[in-house]
Amino acid sequence: MTRVAFYAPMKSPLSPVPSGDREMARNLMAAIGANRARVDLVSEFRSHDKAGDPARQADLMAQAGAEAARLSQALRGDPPALWVTYHNYYKAPDLLGPQVAGSLGIPYVQIESTRARKRLTGPWARFARAAEDACDAARVIFYLTSHDLITIKRDRVEGQQLVRLRPFLPVDRLPPQSTCDGPALAAGMMREGDKLASYRLIAEALAYLPGDWRLDIAGDGPARAQVEAMMAPFGGRVRFLGQLDRAELQRAYAGASLFFWPGVNEAFGMVYLEAQAAGLPVLAQNRPGVRDVLLKGDYPRPREGATALAARLARLLADARLRRERGAAARAMIARKHLAPVATRTFWRTVGPLLECAP
Repeated sequence: MTRVAFYAPMKSPLSPVPSGDREMARNLMAAIGANRARVDLVSEFRSHDKAGDPARQADLMAQAGAEAARLSQALRGDPPALWVTYHNYYKAPDLLGPQVAGSLGIPYVQIESTRARKRLTGPWARFARAAEDACDAARVIFYLTSHDLITIKRDRVEGQQLVRLRPFLPVDRLPPQSTCDGPALAAGMMREGDKLASYRLIAEALAYLPGDWRLDIAGDGPARAQVEAMMAPFGGRVRFLGQLDRAELQRAYAGASLFFWPGVNEAFGMVYLEAQAAGLPVLAQNRPGVRDVLLKGDYPRPREGATALAARLARLLADARLRRERGAAARAMIARKHLAPVATRTFWRTVGPLLECAP
């Protein structure tokens, strides 16, 4: 059985704190392991510096040196065939993988890494340099969106492969299909920043929306009171479902007419994959990352604002046939490109030749 060392410097897959990073890391471990490989989480060392503190970076680099030495010794007797690092970037560089993989003589690859040369000066300079060095060491970098490709292609080293690994759902079959009736659905954490900005755009668009409509909102968080205040002018037409588990959210998708989430600064957004897998048409803004996981269509650009969102929302709500056609096409796209078996095949088709050439 092929043994793979897996590491996520930003957040361990075993972290008790939910996040998109944690979910994606878990999904990647499962997808890689679906090829009868053994995927071992070899370290939970976290190299994250949110604030840009040079002293913290120096301390974490010293800790990482000790951890890398420990791993090199511990894995030497029965080394893995491959090292995989998920999400190397300037705030959480991979300080372990290049050193350990190099000492063991095994291929080193990365998934969803970013380069940020502009950070080579300033408060994250040491970490940015470490992230660049880690990127340089990778035989393969798997990128998830065309936006991620820009800098890793610009700065890649000679001989390095850049391979698209599309964002995927951790399942091998589609869920039940929505009839595209019922209320519209929005879903997102309620917190300050980009999520709250998406909720604000939703509220602004609803204010322009004519006719009889309903919107369900799935999600909760520290900014819930602010979201509720935004939606208060619409009274009972907006219903708050609270935080839903996976099964409950799936039922919400199945009972909705469409999915509405602007996607302010989303990396790509798992909710878009989930909604389209259920056969829902999606209304979002045309943003980097987001557009990579949406069925091709006429999505408004951010500069067009809430009025453009309202116009497209009104059109979808008024035309059940259009909703079903768009939803069915989106569902078929997910089946072709965004389920776990597709990710498994892409990964192993790429790394297989590396293992054959390994000493």
